[in-house]
Amino acid sequence: MTSYAIEAEGLQKSFGETKALKGVDLYAAPGTVHAVLGPNGAGKTTSVRILATLIKADAGWARIGGYDVAKQAEKVRATIGLTGQYASVDEDLTGMENMELIGRLLDLSKRDARARAAELLEWFDLTEAAKRPAKTYSGGMRRRLDLAASLVGRPAVIFLDEPTTGLDPAKREDMWGVVRRLVAEGSTVLLTTQYLEEADALADEVTVIDRGQVIAHDTPLGLKRVVGGQRLTVQPLDPARLAEAAALLQQVSGNKAESPRTGVVSVPVKDDAALTETVARLSAAGIGVTELSLHLPSLDEVFFSLVGRRAGDDRPAAAAPSERADTEASAPVAV
Repeated sequence: MTSYAIEAEGLQKSFGETKALKGVDLYAAPGTVHAVLGPNGAGKTTSVRILATLIKADAGWARIGGYDVAKQAEKVRATIGLTGQYASVDEDLTGMENMELIGRLLDLSKRDARARAAELLEWFDLTEAAKRPAKTYSGGMRRRLDLAASLVGRPAVIFLDEPTTGLDPAKREDMWGVVRRLVAEGSTVLLTTQYLEEADALADEVTVIDRGQVIAHDTPLGLKRVVGGQRLTVQPLDPARLAEAAALLQQVSGNKAESPRTGVVSVPVKDDAALTETVARLSAAGIGVTELSLHLPSLDEVFFSLVGRRAGDDRPAAAAPSERADTEASAPVAV
């Protein structure tokens, strides 16, 4: 028996002359969130589609819940739920009808399908809209309905391929709450995302993929520590004293000060002692501050350090055919 809910080794996939995957390894323990990060065209969606049995790998192997995705596809599909990058509900059906349809396709009785649909619609705050056609839903409502549909069969493993794309910050937070609840109830979630704060907030482990290869894997904290140490950041109360603050930080740290955003200076430091010394020197110089923090690099800074560009910036790399296309229907995947 495997100790992993998701495991894959050496996944390779080409589309014509384009090598979308060049030997990707992925592992996720049961009851965890594993985030897969990467710029557009990196191979995230291709990996998900292979794991969800939607396409076959050219080489390598993968198992979901102990089932081989190539040899036991039917059992894999009965184990998983999948939400693609874009909502794939039937717009002419009501929310309730969409949910009941999925339940019936998953061999639930009419009564059980209706009960499960009502339960999930309430969970996703869609009860009041249950009798309205999905085409009248807002984008955020459609995303919630889409995710709800992928959970009808109570899947042990859930693939969320950029599930919060296009959602406003409040709705994104709501979706994060859903993911946390799924994990609390025992599900394993594989999450692809370009929102680095999303991975930071949710993931137990992170795999970074670029140009079809894994270039880093660790916990969010581990990645931050490997890529860079702590940084000391100061925002003077008086913007005119920014240069003085920068010179002061350079004296304390011995490193060149940078300006990550307007009115702010930041330097890498070796340890916590730099904060105490900086406070004393700022006070002696009479420089008031509106921000003074000692922190590890953000995941966005980690990402930039690893791939040489910010998340969501796909200009240096062209997307493979499967990366440009929407991941196929989110549900049903069981047959």
